Amino acid sequence: MMISSWKRRRAARRAGKEQQRNENRYQMDQLMIPRDFRCPISLDLMKDPVTLSSGITYDRENIEKWIEAGNFTCPLTNQVLRSLEPIPNHMIRKKVQDWCVENKSFGIERIPTPRVPVSSMEVLEILSKINVACKKQDGEACRDLVVKVKSLAKESERNKRCIVTNGAGSFLSEAFEAFSMASFDENVAVLEEILSALTIMFPLDGEAKGFLGSVSAMHCLLWFLSSGDLSRRGNAVLALRELVLSSDQRKVNDLSGMEGANEALFKLIKDPICPTATKASLTVIYHIITSSSTNEKQVAKLVNLGIVSLLLETLVDTERGMCEKALGVLDGICNSEEGREMACNNALSMPVLVKKILRVSNLATEFSVSILWKLCKNEKKEDGGVLVEALQVGAFQKLLLLLQLGCVEETKEKVSELLKLLNLHRNKTECVDPMDNFKDMKRSF
Repeated sequence: MMISSWKRRRAARRAGKEQQRNENRYQMDQLMIPRDFRCPISLDLMKDPVTLSSGITYDRENIEKWIEAGNFTCPLTNQVLRSLEPIPNHMIRKKVQDWCVENKSFGIERIPTPRVPVSSMEVLEILSKINVACKKQDGEACRDLVVKVKSLAKESERNKRCIVTNGAGSFLSEAFEAFSMASFDENVAVLEEILSALTIMFPLDGEAKGFLGSVSAMHCLLWFLSSGDLSRRGNAVLALRELVLSSDQRKVNDLSGMEGANEALFKLIKDPICPTATKASLTVIYHIITSSSTNEKQVAKLVNLGIVSLLLETLVDTERGMCEKALGVLDGICNSEEGREMACNNALSMPVLVKKILRVSNLATEFSVSILWKLCKNEKKEDGGVLVEALQVGAFQKLLLLLQLGCVEETKEKVSELLKLLNLHRNKTECVDPMDNFKDMKRSF
């Protein structure tokens, strides 16, 4: 009886609240928002009213979208705008806030006072001061200015776009190069702050990458990469990824020739900071071993460090992006005899590679087939070696299925050759795949 009575009271309270909400909705429907408080574009209540040079007031979000779409006229009057920088209309904003307070009983919340976004003029003024501080080698002043830029960029996406559009990446990269050429010990603090701000500006343009890719700047990045501070290491590897993705072969060659580069990148994979830093490290290594003119030396160093077993362990259980990058690096490593030997001697190689076929993505499948092809075609053992191992984990069935589903021409040729090699040893073992069972396969087209 007590429980039943309590349920009835709770139902009555809920019904009362619902009735009150319905009444409020009805009152709000009857409430007319003053015309001057509505944005002419969306017809909604303005939260951040700004006025254009035409004298018409709009909500900032709506008019900025209009201008960013390439329109240089006032939407209402079609008048050509003398300035694309809207001016905050504090009077209208205060009136809107007062109106919200007066109509609080209708469920209308007071709009907060918005922060005024940074203007292009303000950004250019700060960047100009950074340039002057660099020329004077005033690290402390430059650091304070960079902290201000970073703070403004983090306030809003609009601020960040404004800062990037006005060339902050080039200014900061030039500052980084300038301070890296001077006394490094004295400028560690300002260099660290500039690097931290630069990561917000990615992707960088060609001019910025030119400054950041100088020998002195890259030595500084490598020093940060090798330091014990996690934040420095993470930011440094992100900057190096930007450089190797610039399609400038010289930068990749310079990096590969620097002492300690391979060791520092390897450490980021072995002792990960975060997935983003690990993927960035794999990307840098991939470009070094596939693009460098001295890639054989770099591969040998990485193999001696234990990169093959580390990659295979990473591949056992990882997400798509990491998997693709790890397979790409392993594919590059297997171009060398030392790399193939280490992969052939690792018990994880065949099970992991076969499992990744048709399981992750088209790219992962292509890399997996490529690695299998490199290992199997170079197998010299009379007992079949890795060929028999591949058969034991179901490689033959997987490759046949891949041919049926379809793949790119280069991969198709490798699959055909692999099937011929595997077929020679099918009598030595039974082709079964108890672990895989072909679940969750993805078509390659």
